[in-house]
Amino acid sequence: MLDFITRGNVTRRRSLLKTVTWRGVAMVDTLLIGYFVTGSWLWAGSIAILEILTKMFLYYLHERAWAHVEWGMRGRTQVRK
Repeated sequence: MLDFITRGNVTRRRSLLKTVTWRGVAMVDTLLIGYFVTGSWLWAGSIAILEILTKMFLYYLHERAWAHVEWGMRGRTQVRK
């Protein structure tokens, strides 16, 4: 069902590093927006830390929901466990 994760020319380490670096970019973005909105680095940092936790949780739920959607999948048969 998740064979697309292991196929292709991209290693898992590369994917993991891209995930971590993207999360860092997104956190800095939230930190800066939080500072511009609040004018406080303390509040901005608090928002950025909270955002890391909530976005990871929401992304997991999003990913699990999409695991049940067949739209856009080519040549795949549905496998349920």
